[in-house]
Amino acid sequence: MAQVWAQAASAFVALVGRERWEGRLGELRAAGSGRHVSRLTRERYAVELSLDLLRRERPAAPTAGERTVACLATAALRVCAGLSASGRDRFHARLAAGLSGSGSLMPLFHLLHTAERHRARGFCVEHAGLAAGAPFDLLLTREGVSAELAADVLSAEEGRDVPRAAWFRLADRIDPDLQRWLAAHPGRYLLKMTLPRGLAEAGTAGDPLADLHRRIGALLASRGRADHDSAAILRLDPLLLAGAQAEELGLLSSLRREFGPEAHLAVTTAGGGMFVMAARAAREDEVAAALRRRLEALAPARLTGERPGILAMLLEDTDRGEWCRLRERLELEGEARLFLTRPEARPVVAVSCASRLEMFAATDPAAAPEGELRFRNPAHPAARLPALAPAVLSAA
Repeated sequence: MAQVWAQAASAFVALVGRERWEGRLGELRAAGSGRHVSRLTRERYAVELSLDLLRRERPAAPTAGERTVACLATAALRVCAGLSASGRDRFHARLAAGLSGSGSLMPLFHLLHTAERHRARGFCVEHAGLAAGAPFDLLLTREGVSAELAADVLSAEEGRDVPRAAWFRLADRIDPDLQRWLAAHPGRYLLKMTLPRGLAEAGTAGDPLADLHRRIGALLASRGRADHDSAAILRLDPLLLAGAQAEELGLLSSLRREFGPEAHLAVTTAGGGMFVMAARAAREDEVAAALRRRLEALAPARLTGERPGILAMLLEDTDRGEWCRLRERLELEGEARLFLTRPEARPVVAVSCASRLEMFAATDPAAAPEGELRFRNPAHPAARLPALAPAVLSAA
């Protein structure tokens, strides 16, 4: 069976082009050189890295997520083969966008996964965006009723003042300094940071990462305990550990309880020394609000209004814990239903939202029922049509 998965991955790589594929994998390996950033790269480019592992027919059995990637790669080949010349051009343009710069293959694989899911629910699925250049992606038809579906990917980073990517880059940048400092100052330390202005990459306003790096270095060099201004509040204290906290996992769990689930944590060790950095923004993350803003922009741009419209969202750059919290606190539901009251939502019959958990670990108890959250627009004339029910009724 492993050979089947390997063949699917190899065929997809051939579709991309071996030279382009190898070049992209080289870029990803170079981008993930630091300990923390490499973890982010493995998460963000899981599709690409899984395909590359699968095509090499490694001895280990493929994971459930890798098998899903292989199945979707096969679906991509089938979709591409069924397109006209202009459709194949659009397909290859999507591939090129996903394999260059900060792009990834996740938007394309989210689209393919969404199409397969609706086909399994009894819909006839046409890739109207690829085949005919429609603004929406899929035309769904069931029992004589059609609906437009636009698939999109939103990074949870858009709702964070302190993005995970920026935090990981800071942690990798400062890690060698902390190791040297610990060698000269053995012990266990906790640096708590509050960042009222957030933390961004270098831009027109300077390089906040470099500025914060310098400030932490100056605090350590002066052997001070605190430093604060309008951009950052830093406090260095001894790290007091109970027995159960002596290992890193127990420590991180304890710190997360203390600083809250949105805190960013990083641990550096050297010899018997340990240095923990814990940072958070001055306000809570607004991931669900970022989702609503994206929905408000998508509806008028991607749906024609000629048929009922569905917006199928994939929430990226979020882990299992955050995804569960967003659902348990009804944040996603609240913002989605707020959007459905807006004028922009007039053509929308339903909004769906999923994460990687539903794509790659569907049997996980934390995964949403039926593979997605669904929020129906009760004001839409087609909201109660039985033909559309499998795509618009809220999952239990």
